[in-house]
Amino acid sequence: DMYLAPLQRSVYWRLALLFLLNPLIFFLDIFTDAIFATSCRHSNLTVTNGSLLPGADSDQPWPAEGRYTLLITACLCLCQSACGWVDWLSCSQTLFMVGMLLGSLFGGAISDRYGKRPLMLVCLCADSICVLLPAMLPQPLLYLGLRCVTGVCFCCLTTSSFSLAVEWAHPEARLWPSAFLPCCFSIGTMATALLAWLSPTLTKLHLSMSLPQLACLPLFFSIPESPRWLLLKKRMDILERYRNNSPEDKHFLDLVLDSARSSLQKASEVQEKRLPGDLASCDYFHFKHPTVLLRLLIMSYLSAATALTYYGICMNIGSFSVDVFVAQFFSGLSEIPCLLLPLIRMGRRPLTMLTLFLSGAACFLTLLLSRYNTEPKLVLSVALLGKLCILGASFITVLYSIELFPTVIRQRCVSLVNLSFRSGCLANSLLFTHPHGMISVAALVVYSSGPIIGSGLCLMLPETSGTQLPDSVEDCDRQSLPILPACVPSVR
Repeated sequence: DMYLAPLQRSVYWRLALLFLLNPLIFFLDIFTDAIFATSCRHSNLTVTNGSLLPGADSDQPWPAEGRYTLLITACLCLCQSACGWVDWLSCSQTLFMVGMLLGSLFGGAISDRYGKRPLMLVCLCADSICVLLPAMLPQPLLYLGLRCVTGVCFCCLTTSSFSLAVEWAHPEARLWPSAFLPCCFSIGTMATALLAWLSPTLTKLHLSMSLPQLACLPLFFSIPESPRWLLLKKRMDILERYRNNSPEDKHFLDLVLDSARSSLQKASEVQEKRLPGDLASCDYFHFKHPTVLLRLLIMSYLSAATALTYYGICMNIGSFSVDVFVAQFFSGLSEIPCLLLPLIRMGRRPLTMLTLFLSGAACFLTLLLSRYNTEPKLVLSVALLGKLCILGASFITVLYSIELFPTVIRQRCVSLVNLSFRSGCLANSLLFTHPHGMISVAALVVYSSGPIIGSGLCLMLPETSGTQLPDSVEDCDRQSLPILPACVPSVR
Protein backbone atom coordinates (compact mmCIF):
# COMPACT_ATOMS: atom_id res chain seq x y z
CA ASP A 1 0.00 0.00 0.00
CA MET A 2 1.73 3.15 -1.26
CA TYR A 3 -0.81 5.56 0.30
CA LEU A 4 0.97 8.14 2.43
CA ALA A 5 0.02 8.22 6.09
CA PRO A 6 -0.63 11.64 7.71
CA LEU A 7 2.74 11.74 9.46
CA GLN A 8 4.46 10.82 6.20
CA ARG A 9 2.75 13.72 4.46
CA SER A 10 3.76 15.96 7.36
CA VAL A 11 7.41 14.95 6.87
CA TYR A 12 7.48 15.16 3.10
CA TRP A 13 5.81 18.52 2.58
CA ARG A 14 8.17 20.09 5.12
CA LEU A 15 11.20 18.48 3.52
CA ALA A 16 9.94 19.61 0.11
CA LEU A 17 9.71 23.17 1.46
CA LEU A 18 13.23 22.86 2.89
CA PHE A 19 14.63 21.83 -0.48
CA LEU A 20 12.76 24.66 -2.16
CA LEU A 21 14.59 27.07 0.19
CA ASN A 22 18.03 25.41 0.03
CA PRO A 23 19.03 27.04 -3.30
CA LEU A 24 18.73 30.44 -1.61
CA ILE A 25 21.80 29.42 0.41
CA PHE A 26 23.63 27.30 -2.13
CA PHE A 27 23.73 29.76 -5.05
CA LEU A 28 24.27 32.94 -3.05
CA ASP A 29 27.90 33.26 -4.17
CA ILE A 30 26.97 33.16 -7.86
CA PHE A 31 24.44 35.99 -7.59
CA THR A 32 26.58 38.04 -5.21
CA ASP A 33 29.42 37.87 -7.72
CA ALA A 34 27.08 38.84 -10.55
CA ILE A 35 25.75 41.85 -8.63
CA PHE A 36 29.22 43.15 -7.79
CA ALA A 37 30.50 42.57 -11.30
CA THR A 38 27.57 44.58 -12.64
CA SER A 39 28.08 47.31 -10.03
CA CYS A 40 31.75 47.66 -10.86
CA ARG A 41 31.08 47.71 -14.58
CA HIS A 42 28.31 50.28 -14.38
CA SER A 43 30.05 52.44 -11.79
CA ASN A 44 33.23 53.13 -13.75
CA LEU A 45 33.92 56.83 -13.61
CA THR A 46 34.62 58.84 -16.72
CA VAL A 47 35.70 62.41 -17.22
CA THR A 48 34.02 63.74 -20.29
CA ASN A 49 33.68 67.51 -20.90
CA GLY A 50 34.20 68.16 -17.20
CA SER A 51 31.48 65.75 -16.18
CA LEU A 52 32.78 63.35 -13.55
CA LEU A 53 29.94 60.85 -13.35
CA PRO A 54 27.94 59.35 -16.20
CA GLY A 55 24.61 61.08 -16.56
CA ALA A 56 25.66 64.14 -14.51
CA ASP A 57 23.06 66.88 -14.85
CA SER A 58 25.34 69.84 -14.33
CA ASP A 59 26.07 71.96 -17.38
CA GLN A 60 29.07 73.61 -15.69
CA PRO A 61 32.42 71.82 -15.88
CA TRP A 62 34.02 70.90 -12.59
CA PRO A 63 37.12 72.90 -11.58
CA ALA A 64 40.27 70.92 -12.20
CA GLU A 65 41.18 70.62 -8.51
CA GLY A 66 37.68 69.54 -7.45
CA ARG A 67 37.35 67.22 -10.43
CA TYR A 68 40.39 65.12 -9.61
CA THR A 69 39.78 65.21 -5.86
CA LEU A 70 36.24 63.93 -6.34
CA LEU A 71 37.47 61.35 -8.83
CA ILE A 72 39.96 59.90 -6.37
CA THR A 73 37.45 59.95 -3.51
CA ALA A 74 34.75 58.28 -5.59
CA CYS A 75 37.16 55.61 -6.80
CA LEU A 76 38.20 54.80 -3.23
CA CYS A 77 34.57 54.56 -2.09
CA LEU A 78 33.73 52.40 -5.07
CA CYS A 79 36.56 49.97 -4.36
CA GLN A 80 35.56 49.74 -0.71
CA SER A 81 31.86 49.26 -1.43
CA ALA A 82 31.76 47.01 -4.47
CA CYS A 83 34.83 46.38 -6.58
CA GLY A 84 36.95 45.71 -3.52
CA TRP A 85 34.75 42.67 -2.86
CA VAL A 86 35.48 41.00 -6.17
CA ASP A 87 38.87 39.57 -5.15
CA TRP A 88 37.41 38.32 -1.86
CA LEU A 89 34.45 36.66 -3.55
CA SER A 90 36.75 34.23 -5.38
CA CYS A 91 37.41 32.62 -1.97
CA SER A 92 33.78 32.42 -0.83
CA GLN A 93 32.92 29.40 -2.94
CA THR A 94 35.99 27.55 -1.66
CA LEU A 95 35.12 28.33 1.95
CA PHE A 96 31.56 27.17 1.39
CA MET A 97 32.90 23.83 0.12
CA VAL A 98 35.28 23.63 3.09
CA GLY A 99 32.26 24.07 5.34
CA MET A 100 30.44 21.27 3.52
CA LEU A 101 33.45 19.00 4.01
CA LEU A 102 33.53 19.79 7.73
CA GLY A 103 29.80 19.17 7.97
CA SER A 104 30.17 15.75 6.39
CA LEU A 105 32.81 14.82 8.97
CA PHE A 106 30.75 15.35 12.12
CA GLY A 107 27.17 15.98 10.98
CA GLY A 108 26.30 12.29 10.90
CA ALA A 109 27.66 11.67 14.38
CA ILE A 110 25.65 14.59 15.79
CA SER A 111 22.42 13.40 14.17
CA ASP A 112 23.04 9.84 15.41
CA ARG A 113 23.42 11.10 18.96
CA TYR A 114 20.86 13.91 19.22
CA GLY A 115 18.47 13.09 16.39
CA LYS A 116 17.92 14.47 12.91
CA ARG A 117 15.14 16.88 13.88
CA PRO A 118 17.18 18.96 16.42
CA LEU A 119 20.12 19.14 14.01
CA MET A 120 17.87 20.37 11.20
CA LEU A 121 16.29 23.06 13.38
CA VAL A 122 19.64 24.39 14.62
CA CYS A 123 21.08 24.47 11.09
CA LEU A 124 17.99 26.20 9.69
CA CYS A 125 18.23 28.97 12.29
CA ALA A 126 21.97 29.37 11.73
CA ASP A 127 21.58 29.49 7.94
CA SER A 128 18.92 32.19 8.11
CA ILE A 129 21.07 34.36 10.38
CA CYS A 130 24.23 33.83 8.32
CA VAL A 131 22.48 34.92 5.12
CA LEU A 132 20.82 37.93 6.80
CA LEU A 133 23.89 39.37 8.55
CA PRO A 134 25.77 40.54 5.40
CA ALA A 135 22.74 42.70 4.52
CA MET A 136 23.27 44.66 7.75
CA LEU A 137 27.08 44.36 8.00
CA PRO A 138 28.50 44.25 4.45
CA GLN A 139 32.10 43.34 5.28
CA PRO A 140 34.07 40.93 3.06
CA LEU A 141 35.78 39.02 5.90
CA LEU A 142 32.50 38.60 7.75
CA TYR A 143 30.86 37.35 4.57
CA LEU A 144 33.61 34.76 4.01
CA GLY A 145 33.41 33.46 7.58
CA LEU A 146 29.64 33.19 7.39
CA ARG A 147 29.84 31.29 4.10
CA CYS A 148 31.99 28.63 5.79
CA VAL A 149 29.47 28.30 8.62
CA THR A 150 26.66 28.18 6.06
CA GLY A 151 28.45 25.34 4.24
CA VAL A 152 28.58 23.30 7.45
CA CYS A 153 24.87 23.86 8.10
CA PHE A 154 23.92 23.19 4.47
CA CYS A 155 25.69 19.81 4.47
CA CYS A 156 24.13 18.78 7.79
CA LEU A 157 20.69 19.85 6.53
CA THR A 158 21.02 17.93 3.28
CA THR A 159 22.28 14.67 4.77
CA SER A 160 19.84 14.63 7.67
CA SER A 161 16.92 15.51 5.37
CA PHE A 162 17.72 12.72 2.91
CA SER A 163 18.12 10.25 5.76
CA LEU A 164 14.85 11.36 7.36
CA ALA A 165 13.02 11.09 4.03
CA VAL A 166 14.32 7.57 3.38
CA GLU A 167 13.49 6.40 6.90
CA TRP A 168 9.90 7.68 6.56
CA ALA A 169 9.47 5.95 3.18
CA HIS A 170 7.96 2.54 2.51
CA PRO A 171 10.77 -0.06 2.25
CA GLU A 172 9.92 -0.74 -1.40
CA ALA A 173 9.84 2.95 -2.35
CA ARG A 174 13.11 4.30 -1.00
CA LEU A 175 14.31 5.48 -4.39
CA TRP A 176 11.53 8.06 -4.64
CA PRO A 177 12.82 10.46 -1.93
CA SER A 178 16.19 10.55 -3.71
CA ALA A 179 14.41 11.83 -6.83
CA PHE A 180 11.60 13.89 -5.26
CA LEU A 181 13.69 16.12 -2.99
CA PRO A 182 16.23 17.14 -5.68
CA CYS A 183 13.26 17.94 -7.94
CA CYS A 184 12.09 20.40 -5.26
CA PHE A 185 15.65 21.78 -5.16
CA SER A 186 15.47 22.33 -8.93
CA ILE A 187 12.19 24.25 -8.63
CA GLY A 188 13.77 26.30 -5.84
CA THR A 189 16.74 27.02 -8.12
CA MET A 190 14.42 28.58 -10.69
CA ALA A 191 12.67 30.64 -8.01
CA THR A 192 16.05 31.74 -6.62
CA ALA A 193 17.12 33.00 -10.05
CA LEU A 194 13.93 35.09 -10.24
CA LEU A 195 14.42 36.50 -6.74
CA ALA A 196 18.05 37.37 -7.47
CA TRP A 197 17.07 39.06 -10.74
CA LEU A 198 14.62 41.24 -8.77
CA SER A 199 17.33 42.14 -6.20
CA PRO A 200 19.86 44.46 -7.89
CA THR A 201 21.81 45.38 -4.73
CA LEU A 202 23.64 43.40 -2.06
CA THR A 203 21.22 44.39 0.70
CA LYS A 204 18.15 43.45 -1.33
CA LEU A 205 19.76 40.17 -2.42
CA HIS A 206 20.53 39.02 1.12
CA LEU A 207 17.13 40.11 2.38
CA SER A 208 15.37 38.23 -0.42
CA MET A 209 17.47 35.13 0.31
CA SER A 210 17.02 35.16 4.11
CA LEU A 211 13.50 36.45 4.77
CA PRO A 212 11.71 33.45 3.14
CA GLN A 213 13.70 31.11 5.39
CA LEU A 214 12.91 33.13 8.50
CA ALA A 215 9.22 33.26 7.57
CA CYS A 216 9.03 29.48 7.06
CA LEU A 217 11.14 28.57 10.10
CA PRO A 218 8.19 28.01 12.50
CA LEU A 219 6.75 25.40 10.12
CA PHE A 220 9.68 23.05 10.78
CA PHE A 221 9.36 22.90 14.56
CA SER A 222 6.63 20.25 14.30
CA ILE A 223 8.42 17.92 11.87
CA PRO A 224 8.43 14.32 13.21
CA GLU A 225 11.65 12.57 14.21
CA SER A 226 13.01 9.45 12.51
CA PRO A 227 11.16 6.35 13.79
CA ARG A 228 14.31 4.24 13.42
CA TRP A 229 16.30 6.67 15.59
CA LEU A 230 13.53 6.69 18.19
CA LEU A 231 13.61 2.88 18.25
CA LEU A 232 17.39 2.83 18.66
CA LYS A 233 17.20 5.33 21.53
CA LYS A 234 14.23 3.51 23.07
CA ARG A 235 12.02 6.60 22.94
CA MET A 236 8.92 4.46 22.98
CA ASP A 237 6.67 7.21 24.34
CA ILE A 238 7.16 9.32 21.22
CA LEU A 239 6.76 6.28 18.96
CA GLU A 240 3.53 5.38 20.70
CA ARG A 241 2.25 8.92 20.23
CA TYR A 242 3.06 8.68 16.52
CA ARG A 243 1.30 5.32 16.27
CA ASN A 244 -1.82 6.72 17.93
CA ASN A 245 -2.00 9.65 15.56
CA SER A 246 -4.15 7.71 13.05
CA PRO A 247 -4.80 4.11 11.91
CA GLU A 248 -2.75 4.78 8.75
CA ASP A 249 0.21 5.95 10.85
CA LYS A 250 -0.09 2.87 13.08
CA HIS A 251 -0.07 0.57 10.05
CA PHE A 252 2.89 2.34 8.44
CA LEU A 253 4.99 2.57 11.61
CA ASP A 254 4.39 -1.10 12.42
CA LEU A 255 5.70 -1.96 8.94
CA VAL A 256 8.74 0.31 9.26
CA LEU A 257 9.58 -0.71 12.81
CA ASP A 258 9.32 -4.43 11.98
CA SER A 259 11.81 -3.88 9.16
CA ALA A 260 14.08 -1.87 11.47
CA ARG A 261 13.95 -4.51 14.20
CA SER A 262 14.82 -7.20 11.66
CA SER A 263 17.84 -5.19 10.45
CA LEU A 264 19.00 -4.51 14.00
CA GLN A 265 18.64 -8.18 14.90
CA LYS A 266 20.78 -9.18 11.93
CA ALA A 267 23.40 -6.60 12.87
CA SER A 268 23.46 -7.82 16.47
CA GLU A 269 23.81 -11.44 15.35
CA VAL A 270 26.78 -10.51 13.18
CA GLN A 271 28.21 -8.48 16.08
CA GLU A 272 27.95 -11.46 18.43
CA LYS A 273 30.05 -13.57 16.08
CA ARG A 274 32.97 -11.21 16.49
CA LEU A 275 35.57 -11.90 19.14
CA PRO A 276 34.99 -9.61 22.15
CA GLY A 277 38.62 -8.56 22.48
CA ASP A 278 39.36 -8.22 18.81
CA LEU A 279 36.80 -5.75 17.44
CA ALA A 280 39.32 -3.33 15.94
CA SER A 281 41.29 -6.04 14.17
CA CYS A 282 38.03 -7.56 12.91
CA ASP A 283 37.03 -4.25 11.33
CA TYR A 284 40.50 -3.96 9.87
CA PHE A 285 40.11 -7.46 8.42
CA HIS A 286 36.85 -6.49 6.73
CA PHE A 287 38.40 -3.38 5.20
CA LYS A 288 41.34 -5.45 3.96
CA HIS A 289 39.06 -7.91 2.22
CA PRO A 290 39.67 -7.60 -1.57
CA THR A 291 35.97 -7.39 -2.44
CA VAL A 292 35.25 -4.63 0.08
CA LEU A 293 38.42 -2.74 -0.80
CA LEU A 294 37.69 -2.85 -4.54
CA ARG A 295 34.12 -1.63 -4.06
CA LEU A 296 35.23 1.10 -1.69
CA LEU A 297 37.80 2.40 -4.18
CA ILE A 298 35.36 2.33 -7.10
CA MET A 299 32.52 4.02 -5.23
CA SER A 300 34.89 6.65 -3.82
CA TYR A 301 36.07 7.41 -7.33
CA LEU A 302 32.50 7.60 -8.65
CA SER A 303 31.53 9.99 -5.85
CA ALA A 304 34.50 12.29 -6.49
CA ALA A 305 33.89 12.25 -10.26
CA THR A 306 30.19 13.06 -9.92
CA ALA A 307 30.97 15.88 -7.47
CA LEU A 308 33.57 17.40 -9.78
CA THR A 309 31.27 17.36 -12.80
CA TYR A 310 28.01 18.39 -11.10
CA TYR A 311 29.38 21.21 -8.97
CA GLY A 312 31.76 22.28 -11.72
CA ILE A 313 28.81 23.03 -14.00
CA CYS A 314 26.60 24.40 -11.20
CA MET A 315 29.13 26.87 -9.85
CA ASN A 316 30.27 28.04 -13.30
CA ILE A 317 26.81 28.43 -14.80
CA GLY A 318 27.60 32.07 -15.62
CA SER A 319 30.61 31.09 -17.76
CA PHE A 320 28.70 30.21 -20.92
CA SER A 321 28.26 33.78 -22.23
CA VAL A 322 24.57 33.65 -21.25
CA ASP A 323 22.93 35.94 -18.68
CA VAL A 324 23.59 34.34 -15.28
CA PHE A 325 19.98 34.68 -14.12
CA VAL A 326 18.61 33.06 -17.27
CA ALA A 327 21.27 30.35 -17.16
CA GLN A 328 20.49 29.58 -13.51
CA PHE A 329 16.78 29.35 -14.24
CA PHE A 330 17.27 26.82 -17.01
CA SER A 331 19.86 25.01 -14.89
CA GLY A 332 17.13 24.27 -12.36
CA LEU A 333 14.63 23.41 -15.08
CA SER A 334 17.02 20.87 -16.61
CA GLU A 335 17.11 18.79 -13.40
CA ILE A 336 13.36 18.20 -13.07
CA PRO A 337 13.30 15.12 -15.40
CA CYS A 338 15.29 13.27 -12.71
CA LEU A 339 11.94 12.81 -10.97
CA LEU A 340 11.24 10.09 -13.55
CA LEU A 341 14.35 8.14 -12.61
CA PRO A 342 12.59 5.61 -10.30
CA LEU A 343 10.31 4.64 -13.21
CA ILE A 344 13.26 3.34 -15.24
CA ARG A 345 13.58 -0.44 -14.73
CA MET A 346 17.21 -1.07 -15.63
CA GLY A 347 18.90 -2.04 -12.37
CA ARG A 348 21.54 -0.11 -10.45
CA ARG A 349 24.62 -1.06 -12.49
CA PRO A 350 23.41 -0.48 -16.09
CA LEU A 351 21.63 2.75 -15.15
CA THR A 352 24.74 4.06 -13.38
CA MET A 353 26.88 3.20 -16.40
CA LEU A 354 24.44 4.84 -18.82
CA THR A 355 24.09 8.11 -16.90
CA LEU A 356 27.83 8.40 -16.30
CA PHE A 357 28.67 7.77 -19.95
CA LEU A 358 26.05 10.22 -21.24
CA SER A 359 27.27 12.88 -18.82
CA GLY A 360 30.89 12.47 -19.90
CA ALA A 361 29.93 12.50 -23.58
CA ALA A 362 27.87 15.69 -23.11
CA CYS A 363 30.74 17.45 -21.31
CA PHE A 364 33.17 16.39 -24.06
CA LEU A 365 30.77 17.75 -26.68
CA THR A 366 30.56 20.98 -24.68
CA LEU A 367 34.34 21.24 -24.87
CA LEU A 368 34.33 20.80 -28.65
CA LEU A 369 31.50 23.27 -29.22
CA SER A 370 33.09 25.92 -27.00
CA ARG A 371 36.41 25.62 -28.84
CA TYR A 372 34.71 26.33 -32.17
CA ASN A 373 32.81 29.40 -30.88
CA THR A 374 29.42 27.79 -31.29
CA GLU A 375 26.21 29.57 -30.26
CA PRO A 376 26.44 30.01 -26.44
CA LYS A 377 22.85 28.83 -25.93
CA LEU A 378 23.65 25.55 -27.65
CA VAL A 379 26.79 25.07 -25.55
CA LEU A 380 24.81 25.76 -22.38
CA SER A 381 22.08 23.30 -23.42
CA VAL A 382 24.59 20.49 -23.97
CA ALA A 383 26.31 21.27 -20.64
CA LEU A 384 22.96 21.15 -18.83
CA LEU A 385 22.26 17.77 -20.43
CA GLY A 386 25.52 16.52 -18.91
CA LYS A 387 24.50 18.04 -15.58
CA LEU A 388 21.15 16.23 -15.70
CA CYS A 389 22.86 12.87 -16.38
CA ILE A 390 25.47 13.29 -13.66
CA LEU A 391 22.75 14.24 -11.18
CA GLY A 392 20.93 11.01 -12.05
CA ALA A 393 24.17 9.09 -11.53
CA SER A 394 24.64 10.67 -8.09
CA PHE A 395 21.13 9.56 -7.05
CA ILE A 396 21.83 5.97 -7.96
CA THR A 397 25.31 5.80 -6.43
CA VAL A 398 23.90 6.87 -3.05
CA LEU A 399 21.70 3.76 -2.96
CA TYR A 400 24.34 1.64 -4.71
CA SER A 401 26.83 2.39 -1.93
CA ILE A 402 24.39 1.23 0.72
CA GLU A 403 23.68 -2.03 -1.13
CA LEU A 404 27.31 -2.93 -1.88
CA PHE A 405 28.83 -2.99 1.60
CA PRO A 406 28.24 -5.49 4.45
CA THR A 407 26.24 -4.50 7.51
CA VAL A 408 29.20 -4.75 9.89
CA ILE A 409 31.05 -1.86 8.22
CA ARG A 410 28.37 -0.34 5.97
CA GLN A 411 28.07 3.00 7.78
CA ARG A 412 31.84 3.52 7.80
CA CYS A 413 32.16 2.68 4.12
CA VAL A 414 29.29 5.01 3.18
CA SER A 415 30.91 7.76 5.27
CA LEU A 416 34.19 7.32 3.39
CA VAL A 417 32.35 7.47 0.05
CA ASN A 418 30.58 10.63 1.17
CA LEU A 419 33.91 12.11 2.24
CA SER A 420 35.23 11.48 -1.28
CA PHE A 421 32.20 13.34 -2.66
CA ARG A 422 32.88 16.38 -0.46
CA SER A 423 36.58 16.25 -1.33
CA GLY A 424 35.62 16.38 -5.00
CA CYS A 425 33.50 19.47 -4.31
CA LEU A 426 36.41 21.17 -2.59
CA ALA A 427 38.93 20.15 -5.26
CA ASN A 428 36.69 21.65 -7.93
CA SER A 429 36.66 25.07 -6.25
CA LEU A 430 40.43 24.98 -5.61
CA LEU A 431 41.84 23.61 -8.86
CA PHE A 432 39.58 24.56 -11.74
CA THR A 433 39.37 28.32 -11.56
CA HIS A 434 39.87 30.56 -14.57
CA PRO A 435 41.14 34.14 -14.24
CA HIS A 436 38.48 35.46 -16.65
CA GLY A 437 35.56 33.59 -15.12
CA MET A 438 35.39 30.95 -17.85
CA ILE A 439 35.51 27.17 -17.45
CA SER A 440 39.04 26.13 -18.35
CA VAL A 441 39.85 23.45 -20.93
CA ALA A 442 41.48 21.32 -18.22
CA ALA A 443 38.28 21.46 -16.16
CA LEU A 444 36.11 20.35 -19.08
CA VAL A 445 38.51 17.49 -19.82
CA VAL A 446 38.18 16.29 -16.22
CA TYR A 447 34.40 16.76 -16.24
CA SER A 448 34.12 14.58 -19.35
CA SER A 449 36.77 11.92 -18.75
CA GLY A 450 35.98 11.28 -15.08
CA PRO A 451 32.40 9.97 -15.61
CA ILE A 452 33.40 7.94 -18.70
CA ILE A 453 36.16 6.16 -16.75
CA GLY A 454 33.70 5.61 -13.89
CA SER A 455 31.25 4.04 -16.33
CA GLY A 456 33.89 1.45 -17.25
CA LEU A 457 34.74 0.77 -13.59
CA CYS A 458 31.10 -0.17 -12.95
CA LEU A 459 31.73 -3.36 -14.94
CA MET A 460 33.54 -4.68 -11.85
CA LEU A 461 30.49 -4.17 -9.62
CA PRO A 462 27.58 -6.60 -9.14
CA GLU A 463 23.90 -5.87 -9.70
CA THR A 464 22.19 -5.21 -6.36
CA SER A 465 18.67 -4.15 -7.36
CA GLY A 466 16.05 -6.41 -5.77
CA THR A 467 18.58 -8.34 -3.65
CA GLN A 468 19.03 -8.59 0.12
CA LEU A 469 21.56 -6.28 1.75
CA PRO A 470 24.79 -8.16 2.53
CA ASP A 471 25.44 -8.72 6.24
CA SER A 472 29.02 -10.01 5.96
CA VAL A 473 31.92 -10.09 3.53
CA GLU A 474 30.91 -13.63 2.63
CA ASP A 475 27.56 -12.28 1.45
CA CYS A 476 29.43 -9.75 -0.67
CA ASP A 477 31.45 -12.53 -2.27
CA ARG A 478 28.26 -14.39 -3.10
CA GLN A 479 26.79 -11.42 -4.97
CA SER A 480 26.98 -12.29 -8.64
CA LEU A 481 29.21 -10.28 -10.91
CA PRO A 482 28.00 -9.36 -14.40
CA ILE A 483 28.94 -11.60 -17.31
CA LEU A 484 30.88 -9.65 -19.92
CA PRO A 485 29.83 -9.97 -23.56
CA ALA A 486 33.03 -11.82 -24.46
CA CYS A 487 32.26 -14.63 -22.04
CA VAL A 488 30.27 -17.74 -22.81
CA PRO A 489 26.53 -17.05 -22.44
CA SER A 490 24.97 -18.52 -19.34
CA VAL A 491 22.63 -21.48 -19.68
CA ARG A 492 19.28 -21.25 -17.96
